Amino acid sequence: MTRILVVEDEPGIALALGDDLRLEGYDVDVVDDGVKAVVKGRTEQFDLILLDIMLKGKDGFEVCRELRKAKVNTPILMLTARAQEAEKVLGLEAGADDYVTKPFGVRELRARVAALLRRSQIHETAPATLRIGDAELDFNRAEVRRGGATLPLTPLEFRLMQAFIRGRGRILTREQLIVAAWGPNTFVSDRVVDNHIGSLRKKIEPDAAEPRYLRNVRGLGYCFDVDKSDGKLTEG
Repeated sequence: MTRILVVEDEPGIALALGDDLRLEGYDVDVVDDGVKAVVKGRTEQFDLILLDIMLKGKDGFEVCRELRKAKVNTPILMLTARAQEAEKVLGLEAGADDYVTKPFGVRELRARVAALLRRSQIHETAPATLRIGDAELDFNRAEVRRGGATLPLTPLEFRLMQAFIRGRGRILTREQLIVAAWGPNTFVSDRVVDNHIGSLRKKIEPDAAEPRYLRNVRGLGYCFDVDKSDGKLTEG
């Protein structure tokens, strides 16, 4: 059964969220402060985290950053009463995958939860591994192996990598990448896209400062170049 962690310190909202998600067939745990959320998120396996920003102990931004720093790749949907663009960007930059602004409709929340869960699943038809230079991508484990080290991919990095592989050899605009990784009708700034691609480069490029495979095409977007002789993409 799909497990969801709800992190919400308003009892009424927490109860309503838990009850509705259980009616949808999910197994739901609820915690009411940021410190508990970090511990539970790091020590237990969840398929999705619903994370409020205004929390006791640690706010949602801190929780998100700590979980990502601890290599927890669970998709995070932020619940925020703040409608300002800067706050939404801050949440995405902290590592959140999506956000919902309070007050939100039940149907919207259900749709976003379902979309995040759907996007985070690894398609059975995808190749098990792909090799790019000295890096090997394992799609079953959502990780990169290179130089004896194992580097987990975040859900966003995983979806970006899927988009680049599908569009290999072609220029992909930031708008196309946003639709592929975050979903349609989602606001994400160019800076957020660039930051996630920068993180991805650190895992697959021999030198992230001089990218060989995942190249920026000035004024247009990015191109995953697999035609170079030392960057041949092969299925494992």
